[in-house]
Amino acid sequence: MGVERRGQVIRGVFVRSTGAVVSGRSRVGELKSSGKPFDISKREVWEAWEKVKGNKGAAGVDGCSIEDFELDLKNNLYRVWNRMSSGSYFPPPVRAVEIPKRHGGGTRILGVPTVGDRVAQTVVARRLEWRTEQVFHPDSYGYRPWRAPGDAVEVCKQRCWKRDWVIDLDIQKFFDTVAWDLVVKAVEANTDLSWVVLYVKRWLEAPVRQADGTTLVRDRGTPQGSAVSPVLANLFLHYAFDVWMAREFPTVTFERYVDDAVVHCVSERQARTVLAAIGARMEQVGLRLHPDKTRIVYC
Repeated sequence: MGVERRGQVIRGVFVRSTGAVVSGRSRVGELKSSGKPFDISKREVWEAWEKVKGNKGAAGVDGCSIEDFELDLKNNLYRVWNRMSSGSYFPPPVRAVEIPKRHGGGTRILGVPTVGDRVAQTVVARRLEWRTEQVFHPDSYGYRPWRAPGDAVEVCKQRCWKRDWVIDLDIQKFFDTVAWDLVVKAVEANTDLSWVVLYVKRWLEAPVRQADGTTLVRDRGTPQGSAVSPVLANLFLHYAFDVWMAREFPTVTFERYVDDAVVHCVSERQARTVLAAIGARMEQVGLRLHPDKTRIVYC
């Protein structure tokens, strides 16, 4: 879709069904949020919607599917934009969904936001990603554009030819236990937009609606499955792990895929030293290495 045509579509979507049109302009004004406390453009909301629609996904606690949301797209997107740009957007609870873990080993709980909330989260995630992609470590591979698990595997294979010992790391229940204050601190270091920080705080505090209808109030963690959690996870671990490793062990290479990592060492002795230091670092930031899944391997 060309730029001019895209602009026409966005303007068309954001003309509310009850809005009068004067001189070819809708009652709600131009694409930018003129007169609102927070400068969030309608174009951003539209592009976030396109991404959410492309990702598909299930309905949240309101039972509204992507198809349902699209039936009243103008008003639904206007509502998201209006509330976000005015500072009055508050996320609904996320719906807890239990799914089996890959390769067996029990289940994990995903938090499914409503479609509208996924749009709002994507607006913030895209703003953060624009900044964080400029600073993220080159050996961070998870949830990043133009990177895939296979890329990390290929680099890992090449490094295993040069260094015989690896630490296979797994952070235990990362998404359930990550500390909110440190997440917010990492966000504040990468944006000067108060509304980004505001909404990140509100999403962190959003409760979880469980399968039995009860609501779980959390004091830590970020729901796995939300649109904003991937960039928050990478941002947290950028400081908690990537930057720390580069400072403390500048000659030790690694590949990190969100909360899993492989660290390459020249000897078993070095591997044990580095592993002990990483374990202490994780405890320092409120996390723990998984005792069963973390191991030293000769490759």
